[in-house]
Amino acid sequence: MDTNEILGEIKEINLGYILLAQRMLREDKVAAMYRLGIGQDVSEIIGNLTSSQILKMAASNTLLCRFRFDDRLIAEMLSSHSRDHAASVSHAAILMAGQPAEAMV
Repeated sequence: MDTNEILGEIKEINLGYILLAQRMLREDKVAAMYRLGIGQDVSEIIGNLTSSQILKMAASNTLLCRFRFDDRLIAEMLSSHSRDHAASVSHAAILMAGQPAEAMV
């Protein structure tokens, strides 16, 4: 995969992420903020973006979304193939809920 293909994929992911985030925020703002790991200020910015602003943001060569964890325990729980996968995922969600929401700088 060359650089142009990678940048194209990043732009597609960004666009999908922003559109999904807006939809989630419109349906249930509190739940969306939790699931997206964002604070009130960022949720208002995303919720108020116009179509042209969305396209401009999506065109960034940097991923706008990221993994909400850099903790090995959480990564292992989410990717485990144990018999009690649902409990592992629930435990990981509880651990991630304790992490502070990120803010756009």
